[in-house]
Amino acid sequence: MQFAHKTINLSSHLPSSVFTAMCAMMSTRIPFTSDFFFRQLFDSVSSTYTYLLADLTTKEAIIIDPVLELAQRDSQLINELGLQLKFAMNTHMHADHITGTGYLKKLLPNVQSVISSKSGAKADKHISDGDVIRFGRHEIKATATPGHTNGCMSYINFEQGIAFTGDTLLIRGCGRTDFQEGDSRTLYKSVHEKIFTLPDNFRLFPAHDYKGQLETTVAEEKQYNPRLSKDIDTFVTIMENLNLPPPKFIDKAVPANRECGLFDIPK
Repeated sequence: MQFAHKTINLSSHLPSSVFTAMCAMMSTRIPFTSDFFFRQLFDSVSSTYTYLLADLTTKEAIIIDPVLELAQRDSQLINELGLQLKFAMNTHMHADHITGTGYLKKLLPNVQSVISSKSGAKADKHISDGDVIRFGRHEIKATATPGHTNGCMSYINFEQGIAFTGDTLLIRGCGRTDFQEGDSRTLYKSVHEKIFTLPDNFRLFPAHDYKGQLETTVAEEKQYNPRLSKDIDTFVTIMENLNLPPPKFIDKAVPANRECGLFDIPK
């Protein structure tokens, strides 16, 4: 028995805007260079992603958004891989968990904590919009993306085609704006002016995900984010009607994170 073979031209069946968006989302992602190390780690309690990046030649490393209870896991991994942690960084002052930066400073030698100068939190190094953090020959650019908090930073590595968006932009969502200096219009502008202007094939890694997704892309979020794909007034209305309960650990997390996580650290 023979079956007729028929070639379907998708471009002739879809609106041009949709077809263009699909092509962008399926475009080849930028491959990591051979000397770049990337590891995504997860905390199941707070649904927090922690990211370990390193230069495989010099072994210098940075960690983004570590969690206090998993600092020993992270330090063990860093030691096993023979890396030297240079900076322990936060995308913002978290309200749902205590940062592991302070504990990592005690577990590993010569580590400096890093956070935005507008966060209101203590750190060894306060950074501002446009600052560059270097580890080995690699670097990430700190880009201010306030709205969830005043001190929210997104960290961008242009060579590898990746960005760490903290709580500013989540996968098919965004950080809430109903506490901790939150402002919906500011967040909308941060995303549209600082993140959605990146190349469509840039991979985005948020601080959290609650549905098991690991990453997204600029093109996907521009097309499918149910909040941020709308106009700004509709977005503000959506955010004003979320009616979310307060974060469970906010009363403990925020004071601790103001002190760089140096709070109830195991002896």
